[in-house]
Amino acid sequence: MSSDKGFELIREFERSTDPIPAFNDDGVRSVLEDISKIYQENYAHATTFNETGDRKFLPLVMYRHKLIQRQKRCLLAYLANRLFRLKALRWHVGAILPPEIKACINEPESMWFNKYSKILAEYMASIHEGHGLNLMNDIKPPKSLYIEVRCLTDYGKFELENGEIVLLKKNSQHYLPKTQCEQLIRQGILQHII
Repeated sequence: MSSDKGFELIREFERSTDPIPAFNDDGVRSVLEDISKIYQENYAHATTFNETGDRKFLPLVMYRHKLIQRQKRCLLAYLANRLFRLKALRWHVGAILPPEIKACINEPESMWFNKYSKILAEYMASIHEGHGLNLMNDIKPPKSLYIEVRCLTDYGKFELENGEIVLLKKNSQHYLPKTQCEQLIRQGILQHII
């Protein structure tokens, strides 16, 4: 009766190797059109059933109703999984998304990401008696307070908390406090040398 467009949308999303694949407008639109078409067909048979009491359409009406529910669940799963990936990206790359990821999300997802970042920042600022605590640092417990890093790009001057300024040039190596350079590591500017 109907192709399983909703399931194909999820399958395509899960098979993607990108951090977050581009939003599939055509796929989502196709699923919504499919739901609308099935609903219109179902409405006609349900009306006939209500008017005549003829039970021959009842199994078909019930089947179509379950098909609509399945397509809705698939569509919601697709959207929810996109938000889960955006949430994970917030913890790995920070509040500013790289341009290649920004190009893959739509406007409502961008607004959601910004609100989530704002809420997370407000929460981090409110804990530890108003002094704040950066939950982005030390996702894994540190083995030492300082780490050796290599700069992957020409970043320029980087000021440490103690006021010392470090010039981050491409291929330069530095011994820096882990808490202060972890964000740059996540952004791909520095690489931790093990």
